[in-house]
Amino acid sequence: MSLSTSSEAMPVEFPSGPVPLDSNFYIERLPMEQLIYQEISKPGSVIRIKAPKQMGKSSLMLRLLHQVEQLNYRTVCIDFLQADNEVFNCLDKFLRWFGANVSRQLQLQPMLDEYWDEDIGSKISCTIYFQGYLLEQIDAPLVLAFNEINRMFEHPNIAEEFLSLLRSWYEEAKQQEIWQKLRLVLVQSTEVYINFNINQSPFNVGLPIQLPEFSLEQVICLAGRYGLDWTDGNDAKKLMAMVGGHPYLVRLALYHLVNSHQNLDTLLEKAPNINGIYSSHLRDNLAILQKHPELATALEGVIAAEENAKLDPIQTYKLESMGLVKLEGSRITLACDLYRQFFAAQNFGTNDLQKQIEQLQKQIKKLQQVSHKDQITQVANRGYFEIYLEQVWQKLAVQMNPVSLILCEIDFFKVYNDRQGQEVVDNCLRQIAWAIRNCTRDKDDLVARYDWAEFAVILPGIEDNSAFKIAEEIRSKVKQLAIPYNLPQMGGFPSSVITVSLGVASTIAVSENYPETLISAANEALYEARRNGRDTCCRTGCRQRTEVFSTLDSEIANG
Repeated sequence: MSLSTSSEAMPVEFPSGPVPLDSNFYIERLPMEQLIYQEISKPGSVIRIKAPKQMGKSSLMLRLLHQVEQLNYRTVCIDFLQADNEVFNCLDKFLRWFGANVSRQLQLQPMLDEYWDEDIGSKISCTIYFQGYLLEQIDAPLVLAFNEINRMFEHPNIAEEFLSLLRSWYEEAKQQEIWQKLRLVLVQSTEVYINFNINQSPFNVGLPIQLPEFSLEQVICLAGRYGLDWTDGNDAKKLMAMVGGHPYLVRLALYHLVNSHQNLDTLLEKAPNINGIYSSHLRDNLAILQKHPELATALEGVIAAEENAKLDPIQTYKLESMGLVKLEGSRITLACDLYRQFFAAQNFGTNDLQKQIEQLQKQIKKLQQVSHKDQITQVANRGYFEIYLEQVWQKLAVQMNPVSLILCEIDFFKVYNDRQGQEVVDNCLRQIAWAIRNCTRDKDDLVARYDWAEFAVILPGIEDNSAFKIAEEIRSKVKQLAIPYNLPQMGGFPSSVITVSLGVASTIAVSENYPETLISAANEALYEARRNGRDTCCRTGCRQRTEVFSTLDSEIANG
């Protein structure tokens, strides 16, 4: 390896985030990028860009938006990280946030109230808002890009509804000219996996783009831009033998080579270590595998088999989506030697997994004994709630059993708290906690103080009709406590005594999903209870609700 003295060598930038538009370190992937630029010019087109993390998706999207801006297209980029958590509490709130965001980026005054109609629903209202206002106001194609759209999957109820809405807009473009102005770009990290009806989403239409790794020629070209003379190909082949053509891993190695005194051999020798230059990347993947032991065991099988490993198709798909394995026909291999060396050292064997589980169970038991109670109410605290829900979820997922969650919020508690003494407020909390606890039936049910004015009830093995009855009993019991507001100077309260609003969510626990889906659904139901005037119960089901579960509801309803 030698440093080039070429005057074209640019200042070295640390590989982090999208490659800037003016950077010399961006490597074009031709003819794929030309195909994308051609597709975006087609009326009503959809482009789906997907790849594991750090493969260059955001950098490509940045250039695509820049390219169409040169053609005087209008562009909007939606970043879900900028949305407050409460935006995802319900579909109506989310779609209004989405519409306002697009309006602002188009420098148009948001006119949501003029087009929104609760009677016809938020999805139709949003459609009318785009068709009758936004698309009418612009005289050029609109490219609407969603970066890391997979982040929506943390809120599956919102994600399924929103993706079906985008799909309907794509279908409208086949019939109505105004919708042909809209071009969609969906950028997705493939590490996140979710079950949804693909025929009601935009994920099986349009132009699919799976970002490839760098070729040998592209690695040599990029090395030259870093000032390294790798034209003979030997050093490029050494690097690719370790990390393949993964764009981020290649760039990170080149950055360190030109900013340190170590040679390539020394860098590659230390690369698979947890404290090497790829530490952050390896830790991220390790965290995912630790959260999903079945994937860790599957990866161990690929490492042990060397070649011709046999895996469950779903596990194969997930490991490939993470970028850890490659699939060529029926042949499954590790994506690169970096992963082989690092993950082989992690010892993801059955015995080791069992030891980890036993260690986790000991930690949970210690937490139960020491710090699982809320000091005021003596029910479980938020920390133990999260641990217990995860534990219950994994246990129920083995046989796909039901689980329900009730979120209970004390109505107008801030006003009450601001005008009462601390002793009175604490006594109020204790009485409500007692009432809730007396409404539970089973020893496995858990009552927890979820937030300052909220309680949560985990009901393992309980389906939604039974959970809703428990919620109604809680609401009634709290009202029967007759805890007075004692705020005659305030006026305007719907009740003279303390009341609660409750959100109920039920689902079937499955290993492919996370308990957060249940929490999100319960939050959505609680938000609806607030909108309905408080002192009421509302319920919703999670996205993965099954037909079997619906049949149970019908049988219960019919006695």
